[in-house]
Amino acid sequence: MQLIIKPSSHEGFFMLEALVAILIFSLGILGLVAMGSVAISAQNDAQYRTEAANYASDIAGQILLNVDRIPSGTTTIVNPATLATFAHYASAPTSAGSCAFGGSASSNPVVTAWVNSITSGSHPMPGATAANLQISINQAATGFNQATITVCWKAPSDLAMRQHTLISFIN
Repeated sequence: MQLIIKPSSHEGFFMLEALVAILIFSLGILGLVAMGSVAISAQNDAQYRTEAANYASDIAGQILLNVDRIPSGTTTIVNPATLATFAHYASAPTSAGSCAFGGSASSNPVVTAWVNSITSGSHPMPGATAANLQISINQAATGFNQATITVCWKAPSDLAMRQHTLISFIN
């Protein structure tokens, strides 16, 4: 008696299962790599936003501490002449949402030190220039000495400038 082995219709099925499993595993690994790069980009963006908020808060505090005050009755008020010296490229940008501010740079030493720390300090903001930073002071009667501080930067991977704006009242 001779044993005759007939070819089965299931031959090669294990190989096909293995190839499909490898394909699924490879797609999963590629997804993890892509997710890692997105996470790193998001972390860098969060770091720049935090630094911009810290820089804006820092200059608001410096203005509050360094502005002259004059006596007025039983209290003191902010001297409008010295508050105005903190204005830096205070005109509106050339287009909405733009960081191309108009006006002139401040010669106040507090502001120039702040600008230098952002543009070339130990932790500079990428793409930031003196003209991308704005301190606008609203001294109108209804403005209540409102200081609007805007910090703009552009990370290497960004297509457009990003900005952080802080509004503070100097009293």
